[in-house]
Amino acid sequence: MEADRLSLETTRWSSLFRALTDGASITASTPRQALWKRNKATLWYYPAPVKKYKTPLYLVYSLVNQPTILDLLPNTSLIGALTNAGYEVYLIDFGIPRYEDRDMTIDDYVLKYIQPGARHVLEHSNSNSMSVMGFCLGGTLAAIYTAIAKEPIENLVLFVTPVDFSYFPKFDRLYKAIKDETIDLSPLIDGLGIMPASFIHYGVRLITSPIYISPYLSLLEKGHNKEYVHKWSLFNQWTKEHISFPGAALKQILNDLMIHNKLIKGKFKIGGELARLQQIFANLLVIASTNDDLVPLEQALPMMTLAGSKDKELIKLPNGHTGIASGAGLPADFFHWLGRRSHPLQIESEEVI
Repeated sequence: MEADRLSLETTRWSSLFRALTDGASITASTPRQALWKRNKATLWYYPAPVKKYKTPLYLVYSLVNQPTILDLLPNTSLIGALTNAGYEVYLIDFGIPRYEDRDMTIDDYVLKYIQPGARHVLEHSNSNSMSVMGFCLGGTLAAIYTAIAKEPIENLVLFVTPVDFSYFPKFDRLYKAIKDETIDLSPLIDGLGIMPASFIHYGVRLITSPIYISPYLSLLEKGHNKEYVHKWSLFNQWTKEHISFPGAALKQILNDLMIHNKLIKGKFKIGGELARLQQIFANLLVIASTNDDLVPLEQALPMMTLAGSKDKELIKLPNGHTGIASGAGLPADFFHWLGRRSHPLQIESEEVI
């Protein structure tokens, strides 16, 4: 009995040591192929093993992390769950900006990457419409794109997406100083050209602290479980893979979204055209977290009243910010909602999921 306990403790502590010292290698777990590339961006296609829906899914991820969280492991892959449910899935991966990309703006992300990618999705899938699915700041871009899109968008799904930038419960003094323009970050941003990934990394840590302590306690408790340790190592590696941020886009976010909150006020422009949320008429599903320090409910919920969509639904989940994106615990309501609005191809002997 004592020997078994010693063996368990040895395994637990050695697993903890390896997880903290060995870098995990993240690779896509769902089969995919590259359809289109521009600069550092790639449009990925994930075919469904059995296609059950006519309407394809077009995914837009955030600008501060790599989208690998969407396909981390087969049993916790959001992309895998979607393809296994019968959807053709497409993902615009913006890649990792470098110094030469310092002049990239939100206009560029929307008009040079998201919109052309959408056209490739429609052409490749041979579909008359698509569903756009955005995550965090990528959801903000997806909403902006949908507001000005000439392409047919059937459904818009937003995961933990900020649209109202007037609410910042953490670091409220810093936010007020930025909003009142008593602090001007433009000289710093101009000097750097591009915000380093390390700045993004520690900025996120500050906002979400002390939450990053608890995963280590979980690892210590479950260190004897090899499957859990492997999953933990991959997720931990992903949390360190923040990416640099183009200075021009960051200044646009600070000035247009944070200081002047133009998206909510209907004054935000893309390519000279107003991107008004009231111009969004696609079926809308907002998925928000009740336990999110990065995107509080107050930043996400205004989308429900501002969008011009007649068909709107809100799902609140207790998952944290990244828990939703990892595909863990997605409710059946999500699949029911999406399935009924994605033109099922075969429903004779099975319920639409």
